[in-house]
Parts: sequence; C-alpha cells; structure tokens
Amino acid sequence: MSDSSVPATSGPEGLTTADGVPLKQSLNRAVRRSRLKALLLVAPLLIFIGLAFVMPIFDMLSRSVDNPEVSTYLPRTSESLTHWDGEGLPDEAAYAALAQDLAAGLKARNLGRVASRLNYEMSGMRSLFTKSARKAGRMEPPFKEALIKADKDWQDPDIWRLIKRESGLYTASYYLAAIDRQFSPTGEIVEKPEYLQIHVVLFIRTFWMSAVITGLALLLAYPVAWLLATLPAGRGNLLMILVLLPFWTSLLVRTTTWIAILQQQGVLNDMLVGVGLIAEEARIQMIYNKTGTIIAMTHILLPFMILPLYSVMKTIPPSYMHAARSLGAGPVTAFRRVYFPQTLPGIGAGSILVFILSIAITSRRHWWVGSPVASLPTSSPTTCRPRSIGGWQRPLARFCWSW
Repeated sequence: MSDSSVPATSGPEGLTTADGVPLKQSLNRAVRRSRLKALLLVAPLLIFIGLAFVMPIFDMLSRSVDNPEVSTYLPRTSESLTHWDGEGLPDEAAYAALAQDLAAGLKARNLGRVASRLNYEMSGMRSLFTKSARKAGRMEPPFKEALIKADKDWQDPDIWRLIKRESGLYTASYYLAAIDRQFSPTGEIVEKPEYLQIHVVLFIRTFWMSAVITGLALLLAYPVAWLLATLPAGRGNLLMILVLLPFWTSLLVRTTTWIAILQQQGVLNDMLVGVGLIAEEARIQMIYNKTGTIIAMTHILLPFMILPLYSVMKTIPPSYMHAARSLGAGPVTAFRRVYFPQTLPGIGAGSILVFILSIAITSRRHWWVGSPVASLPTSSPTTCRPRSIGGWQRPLARFCWSW
C-alpha cells in the first residue's frame, strides 16, 4: 500500500478532534474546565476561611498597632507639637492648643478616651486630664501659666513627650507591653518595673506546661495507638469507642470530675489514706496548682494525640516488622530502625495539635487550679498593679504574684 495517503501533518501537533479543534488545544481546555470546577467546589470553603479566619486576623493585627486617640481627640495639640524637639517645655502655642482641646473634649464628652489611652503609658494621666479639663473653659492667656496653675504636672516635660510620641496613628506600645517593655520618657525601650513584669513569665510558663503536657500525652498515646492499629477488628473497635468516649462528655464536666478526684478530701486521697500510704493529716494537695493542671489537661487532650498516631500506624504493614525480625534484628532494634521512623508523621501531627490546644486551654486553667481569672490572654500589667487593686480585684493580684 502506498504511503501517499498519509496526511503530511501526522505528528502530535497535527492531530485534531472530531470537530476539527487541535488536540493540544482541546486537552488544555479540558484541563482548565476541570480546574475551574474544582475551584468552584472549594470556593464556599475559601470564602468561609477568608471571612471567619483571615479577615479577623488582619483586623486584630491592625488593632494591635492602631493608635488614633491622641491625634483624634487632641488634634490642635498634636499639630502644635510637631516641630517641638522634646527639650524643655513646649511654647505658649502648645499650651493654648491643649486648653482648647481639653475644653472641646469635655464638651463633647470624649476626653475620657484619650485620657485612658495615655493612662496606659503613664499612671495619673486620666486624673490630670479630668482635673484640667474642668478649668480649661475658664482659662485666659497666657495658657501656659494657667495650665501649670491648674496642675503642676503640666510643667513636666515627660508628659509632653508622651503626648507627642502617642500622637501618631500607629504605635508599638502594645507589643512592647506584651514583652514587659515600655518607652522611657526619652523614647528609649526599657524594662517595666519589676512588679509589672508578668507577661514574659506567663509566656514561658504557658509554653513550658504545654510542652510537658504534649510529652506526657505522647508517652501515653503511643502504646494505645499501637494497640488500636494491631488488635483484631472487634477489640480494636471497642478500644476506639473508649478513646472517643470523652468527646461525648462536656469539658466542664470532665474538669469538675478531676477536681472531685484530686482534691484533698477527694477519692484519690481517700484511697491513699485507706491503704496506709499517707497519714490523714498528710493529704496531698493535687489541685489549685500545676499538678492538677497537667493531669487534667493531659487527660483532656489525650484523644487528640491518639487519633493522628493511629491513622499513621494503621497504614504500616505488619510484614515490615516480620521481615526485620527474620533478618536478625531484635525487637528493640526492629522497632527503632523500622517501625518508629514510619510513625514520625503521626507524632508530628499529634504533637502540634496537642501543643496548640494546650496553649489555648491554659487560658481557662482556673477551672482546675482555682484562679478566679484567666491567665495569659486576659491578664494585663495595669490590672496587676498592687496599689490600684482593691475589693473583688484582690484575687487577681494574688494570682499574678503567686502563679
């Protein structure tokens, strides 16, 4: 048969579909169509993540540096301090601008916002602004002498430096406060007074306790996950039900149960006294301290370590260990060289999950350590100042100092 009947464009680029469209173009179109379908399928999830997760994060990040109070409620003062070099006291124009801003703020009833903002940086600013604002409407030039006469603190250059520094739209003060630092009157970053340094200690303690809880959960979960992966289906399903059983119980109920078990007059102490291991007057204090926190949180987070380990171990063929043993490896060597490395993805996933959850639950550890308030996320330096606390706030001060 002659080759003259074969088309000249018989290569891949010359192939076409039944409707005459080049095959390569048709394939690219089909791939784009399948990708578009996949994108449309996950679009609701992406929109939900963007609205419920990404946008709140960006909003909180913007709030962490947002500082509009001084520039909004003291506009004339902020403008007049723009060219002040920070040496000595500002000129008469700055005092006149401050008097006008104080009078306007008192009339508009928004002076408390800027006073509270500046009071975060230097105690006494709120009372200074309130006292001066009451007299600002009756002041006459020279305003410098009038303001100093109303309150002598207005002749302190540090107050004016604070107003000038916080007149910007953005500030790093909140981030500095989170690491127990602050701006000095001259603008340098310095440590806070010792009685206000609580955040770094709480950060370190929270991460340390989370690491301990993660390690204990891993030690307890590894053999349980191995049993789940190796037991026959019937027994394995029963054990899985026992692992998932805590999820059917409220977290508050579980923590309350641990309080009943671990307290000095609780079940565990009664058993120890009953068998003679400890005396009646030597009952062990296992709650309202770190011991109770670690025990309760390890129990609560244990399933979150078991499940990732089980999902990985279930995929490891038993023949791998049998082959290692048949080649002369002992049980420990076979486990260490063959089985354990294959479980590292499960260890990593479970450890990350438990560590993150333990950090979050630590903020509610007052359920089992007895503190009347949450710890790291809600404690602030201003609330733990001893001289400013009284009445119902005193337990918070005791917590900040004892924990």
